[in-house]
Amino acid sequence: MATQILEESIGKTILIQLRGGKRLRGRLKGFDQHLNLVLEETEDVTDSENLKKLGLIIVRGDNVVMISPPPR
Repeated sequence: MATQILEESIGKTILIQLRGGKRLRGRLKGFDQHLNLVLEETEDVTDSENLKKLGLIIVRGDNVVMISPPPR
């Protein structure tokens, strides 16, 4: 179920929350069976008044608390 939603979200912008409270928004480029995520055009949106551009990043799946897919 979760992998199907992620497959449908490839190429679309998702929001993820990490351990420690950090929130990232980026376009999902790919993922693997451990839910490691590759995001491009990523921004750190933890502080909405101070967005940080991160570009292309890999997020380890064990750090991910929540993944919010784009609206259908």
